[in-house]
Amino acid sequence: FDVRNSALSENGVLGFDYGYSLDMPDSLVIWEAQFGDFANSAQVIIDQFIASAEDKWGRLSGLVMLLPHGYEGQGPEHSSARLERYLTLCAEDNMQVIYASTPAQYYHALRRQMVRKWRKPMVMMSPKSVLRNPKAVSTLEECSVGTFNRVLTDPICKVTKKTRRVLLCSGKVYYDLVAHRESIGCKDVSVVRVEQLYPLPTDEICDSLKTLDKGTSVVWVQEEPENMGAWRFLLSQFPRPLCGKFDLQCIARDASASPATGSNAKHKQEQLELMEQAFMVEKA
Repeated sequence: FDVRNSALSENGVLGFDYGYSLDMPDSLVIWEAQFGDFANSAQVIIDQFIASAEDKWGRLSGLVMLLPHGYEGQGPEHSSARLERYLTLCAEDNMQVIYASTPAQYYHALRRQMVRKWRKPMVMMSPKSVLRNPKAVSTLEECSVGTFNRVLTDPICKVTKKTRRVLLCSGKVYYDLVAHRESIGCKDVSVVRVEQLYPLPTDEICDSLKTLDKGTSVVWVQEEPENMGAWRFLLSQFPRPLCGKFDLQCIARDASASPATGSNAKHKQEQLELMEQAFMVEKA
């Protein structure tokens, strides 16, 4: 294991790492942004090479991009990794977009990247506060056994015919939703995690909802504003109605030109409103 310091040039270093991944396909090459949105100064490498090189030139890369992501009141540049940008670039199975919620999932995603016989770039929304969340833990057995799960069902409030609403989400917001559910004593709302956003595991999502009656409330919940995050991509990918049974709705921050507010107080108010909307009882 060698550690090398490098110049603070996202464009230069990501370009180097991409080239290294082409010449060393058996190596796990990982580039991590200091904050997710800092990848914007390397956008030319992402657009011209990482997302499109297989289609243009038949060049395969297993490069992993770790992009810190999560709304925690630290302001616009320290909240969003611009998930929507990468999903917009996804087509023809050109790369993978992952937002893992547990250490075991994170480990298995990286392991899968190496044991597969083919190479595809992988963009990972990586944790920030989740690193310090006592609920975000995995056992050694969970890491040593099994594989990466594209969808994780609710281990506490399982999806049954008695479920009033299912919240579909990805990544860190799962822990916010579960904490709020516990605080209000709600037992009829399940939270299902979509850990892989592209290629989208539609069949596995529908399988997690198969016990629900037609018309049950199924909602996509995201921290990002409505015009960012995964929502609009999901609208383009999911069949309507979802799984032939559900009118999928979205709960998100209001559409915004900025990824996040610069006010910590406003962030907390937005987060509380997001949680309250997610568990709100619909009027008949």
